[in-house]
Amino acid sequence: MSLIYLEFDFKVKPLQPASDILMAELGELGFESFVENEEGLLAYILKSEWKEQTLNDLFVLQHPDFEITWTSKEIEQQNWNAEWEKNFHPIRVGDGCMVRAPFHAKEEVTYDIVIEPKMSFGTGHHETTYMMLQHILNTDFEGKSVLDMGCGTGVLAILAKMKGARSADAIDIDEWCYLNSLENVERNNCADIQVFQGDSSLLKDKKYDIILANINRNILLEDIPIYANSLNKGGALFLSGFYLKDLDAISSKCAAHGLEFEKNLEKNRWVSAKYVN
Repeated sequence: MSLIYLEFDFKVKPLQPASDILMAELGELGFESFVENEEGLLAYILKSEWKEQTLNDLFVLQHPDFEITWTSKEIEQQNWNAEWEKNFHPIRVGDGCMVRAPFHAKEEVTYDIVIEPKMSFGTGHHETTYMMLQHILNTDFEGKSVLDMGCGTGVLAILAKMKGARSADAIDIDEWCYLNSLENVERNNCADIQVFQGDSSLLKDKKYDIILANINRNILLEDIPIYANSLNKGGALFLSGFYLKDLDAISSKCAAHGLEFEKNLEKNRWVSAKYVN
């Protein structure tokens, strides 16, 4: 028996950054897949998971700078990957790193990362993931213990391991991301990366040399004290998932817990920042 899904057709103005924010927020509410188009995006959720109040508290829908309208209809289960393959393109980060899908041709690069495009956030296309990959490429991971918090596809942990990390944990609260990360670490011959489903409560009594957290502003502000407590002396914390206007609040929270701002990257008003202790 086919599963019944709801398809939401969102019309978005301006298209960016509103579509990216909308996709990230919907992903946290149980929407399983997205297809972007020239007017906005299609978003899919199981009918059994849908509640009428689901969209009421979305930040992006209340924002005065964005105009977002939508319609919805019932559909039967689709081949989500076929839809993704139409729109998923390989990306290059710097000269030496490529993130591609299995159906893309392999090119000669130092770090060739193969990600099955199964709707998990973190394919490298979003500005925040791209900047976190940039940070990793410019950081020494040799022999380091690493945490990829809010791992999405596991792409950050995979690159860290390729760059010589001694150990790596990848954590995501979403079951789809957890399962997708398990597949991707095996696909990239990084099966020794430990993947867990859960939140920052899993970090009790754990210590890392480098913590990567690409989530969102509110969760980062809530969890920075936990990250600080989980960071070895001389360690580095890389954060992303927030806008330039939020950098001061993030930095102040880090400073209150003994973490010093070192530098940040910026792309289309998104920010990725590095802190050290």
